[in-house]
Amino acid sequence: MGLAESLPTPLPSRFSKFTRASSRTDIFSVCKRIPYKAACESMLSTALSAPPQTPGELFDRSVKFSKGQAHWARALAYNLSLTHAKAHSHLDGGVNDCLELLDDSLDQLANIVNRKKTPSPDASDDVQTWLSAALTNQATCLESLQNQKFNVQKGVMNETAQNLSHFIRNSLALYMSTEPKEAEKSSISGGHRRLLSNGFPKWVSAPERKILLASIGEIELSAMVAKDGSGTHMTIGEALVLVSSLVGGGRAVIHITAGTYHENIKIPTKQKNVMLVGDGKGKTVIVGDRSFEEGWTTFQSATVAAMGDGFIARDITFVNSAGPAKRQAVALRVGSDKSVIFRCSILGYQDTLYTHSKRQFYRETDIYGTVDFIFGNSAVVFQSCNIYVRKPLSGQDNFITAQGRSSPDENTGISIHNCKIAAASDLAPVKSNFATYLGRPWKQYSRTVILQSFMDDLIHPSGWSPWSGNFALKTLYYGEYMNSGPGASTSRRVKWPGSHSSLTSTEAQGFTVAGFIAGNLWLPSTGVSFDSGLLN
Repeated sequence: MGLAESLPTPLPSRFSKFTRASSRTDIFSVCKRIPYKAACESMLSTALSAPPQTPGELFDRSVKFSKGQAHWARALAYNLSLTHAKAHSHLDGGVNDCLELLDDSLDQLANIVNRKKTPSPDASDDVQTWLSAALTNQATCLESLQNQKFNVQKGVMNETAQNLSHFIRNSLALYMSTEPKEAEKSSISGGHRRLLSNGFPKWVSAPERKILLASIGEIELSAMVAKDGSGTHMTIGEALVLVSSLVGGGRAVIHITAGTYHENIKIPTKQKNVMLVGDGKGKTVIVGDRSFEEGWTTFQSATVAAMGDGFIARDITFVNSAGPAKRQAVALRVGSDKSVIFRCSILGYQDTLYTHSKRQFYRETDIYGTVDFIFGNSAVVFQSCNIYVRKPLSGQDNFITAQGRSSPDENTGISIHNCKIAAASDLAPVKSNFATYLGRPWKQYSRTVILQSFMDDLIHPSGWSPWSGNFALKTLYYGEYMNSGPGASTSRRVKWPGSHSSLTSTEAQGFTVAGFIAGNLWLPSTGVSFDSGLLN
């Protein structure tokens, strides 16, 4: 993960009254109340011949302008990537990361521009998710550029990504200040009841629920990977190429039979609704060993990376075998909206699971690591999962989470609900020699909550650790609710302004599947079990 960043003063929760902008002065006065004044004025200076007349028009203009800037940035990244494509390797991968991330940002901004053509039952959360993801993409681009070798490339691309992030951040601020937020107008659905007996939120459709819970013999497969040649392909990469060429849409299901596959897999933004089905944890294993120490960016170190929306993985073990001394080494990176990871195992040390962006759900999945091993800036709920802390390097502390929310307007955070947090087998005999914390603030508005979970005695009594000095201690949000176990006592927890050692039930509801990731609207289609609200 990159360095913590400083951000502008938070925007007030609402703008002053703005119904119709009758003059240039009225329009430009808005710029005084959003995070990046110069970027706002630059955007508005292109609209003087036909100025926006309402807050909604101003927001739409801001998004379209951001989309235009993203196209320009993408063209720059593409040209810069070609400049050194033949002469250099992954050691200069920062610009390539930016190129991939800009493709995704363009998709998110296009979703917003076109949102009125395909009305959504949860449009407010959609728009906030798409803008949060686009903003996260620029932050990731800037982090990858930190270690870019070529200073000219780095300087030009760095400035472009920074400027684009300002335009997107302003768009997000405008949206949150002019659009009604459903979460403020109605109570969280679900209450304390188990709404669905099969345990998956509603955005998982009935057909996909069946796929998630069905046996392999009952699933209509798009491809089957088998190392012995008995399937349609011998590698996962080859199977993904095949399903990307299939026409007609729908879900592409790839069965990966038992075996160990040494591959690095990328499912790009344009490749949506991919499902990888294995034969079980420890049976179907995908292994890579890329790491920051070997010159890979954190973003590109992932053994498996899924950016296309609707990604589902079931019964697979994802491994980054680089080891604890190789620093950042990601086993699984997910930037897929409405993605589900079910009955999987994710193994690494530092930065094991990169929950990069958008809405994600993990169920009955085991996650192993040491430093910041669940990190990113998605809106993610972990439910009925096992979180195992491994033995770190000598002198290291363990940090389970490092959440990357960089704006108070983002709908992102980590919610750990009804999970088990314990020492892995290598740490258990020596756990008293190492301090283990629930998390630390990677970015200024870092947000993590732990609800109705079991914490073993490896958790440090203070619970949470600073990142550096007083950074983010006043703006972060860390919460705990009705946890159990010897590590769950809150009597000695940190007393930072943003820490909440005892959430109320109403506050906790806001971080459940229904309240945090609008899971009732999309999880049912996947077939994965889930609890919509708090447990009784």
